[in-house]
Amino acid sequence: MGSPKRITYLVSQYPALNHSYILREIRELRRSGWEIHVVSISTDARPLAQLTEEEREERSRAWCVKPQGVTSALRAHFAALTTQSRSYFRGMRYALGLDGLNPAKTIRNLLYFTEALLVGQWMQKCALRHVHIHFASTVGLLMAKTFPVSISITIHGPAEFEQPAGFHLREKIQAAEFICAISEYGRTQLMKNCDPGQAEKLETVRLGIDPDQFAARPQTPPERSAFEVISVGRLAPEKAQWLLIDAVAQLVGEGRRVRLRIVGEGPERSALEKHIAVTKTADVVRLEGALNQDQLKTLYRESDAFALASFAEGVPVVLMEAMAMEIPCVATRIAGIPELIQDGVDGLLTTPADTAEMTAALAKLMDDRELSVRIGRAGRRKIIEQYNLSKNTALLANVFARRVPDELRAGE
Repeated sequence: MGSPKRITYLVSQYPALNHSYILREIRELRRSGWEIHVVSISTDARPLAQLTEEEREERSRAWCVKPQGVTSALRAHFAALTTQSRSYFRGMRYALGLDGLNPAKTIRNLLYFTEALLVGQWMQKCALRHVHIHFASTVGLLMAKTFPVSISITIHGPAEFEQPAGFHLREKIQAAEFICAISEYGRTQLMKNCDPGQAEKLETVRLGIDPDQFAARPQTPPERSAFEVISVGRLAPEKAQWLLIDAVAQLVGEGRRVRLRIVGEGPERSALEKHIAVTKTADVVRLEGALNQDQLKTLYRESDAFALASFAEGVPVVLMEAMAMEIPCVATRIAGIPELIQDGVDGLLTTPADTAEMTAALAKLMDDRELSVRIGRAGRRKIIEQYNLSKNTALLANVFARRVPDELRAGE
């Protein structure tokens, strides 16, 4: 009989509204026979009523670090100091030297080291030896320097690629058994920031969604009063939602009946509210706030087009969701998006920060019903063939099986 397939997943926050694809990945791995133990650094603070049934179940199963409190943190230091002093000081020295003489970053790294101690000791109690990481990679790096565990990381971008030295990308590649990129673009950025001998550690494993869960939406009723555009993403400068507001303002100025719904929350909300007032689009632009997956699917089914004006991205899962539902998508030609969307075939691509191009692309979908339907159907085919959750999670499981030694997958 083969070794049990047991690994830890370390996530910055689980479940998280903006990272629902991690939840899907974990649940799909479990369905395929993997025993996944989830550690979440932070607690999901949403009220239970705002969570889907799956999110409630996953939150109850995850072990959370920060709620352990100061007393547990001090106990973790004392336990490591008294039972594994050599590796404790090795990890401590590494944390202190990671960012040189920068006091603020040193304090932050010591906090990460404390979290690494808590997670590492929890893994030892559970006889777990390998941890795969999403968005908590510095904690994982310090664990690898302190405990007899192996690590692997999924790197999403774009922040890691914009500041690779500050993110310690080279050191993380060196410490990991392997690194997953979510696109070929991401893999090239990782190759740019690793030693030649480390490049063989890099794997491309696309994210995916379940096309059955995101079924094709009903065709637009002919009596609909306006062309409905949806955009989903954190309200942040790099998402450039203000550009979409400008595009809709131009369409309205041309006498077109169009509405824009922006789903998400973040630091740019106030600025976007002011921009809506300046452009006099309050009647046609609505900030929907943060929605869970069930609520979001309802809006998807009511939408005629999906638009994303981002300046920086990895490969947006929200685009995959919209494409699976046969919603024709307009997005910017950046990072890994051209791997997901072939311009004019399964979506439309525009130049970043070019409001005129975004306006023209939306107008094209409004004017050409046949094009809109064709692109929507081609988009769903692309998801089924290349961004299918079941297929791509199976590829990830194969990477785990190849890359993580049996003794680390089985525990003690």
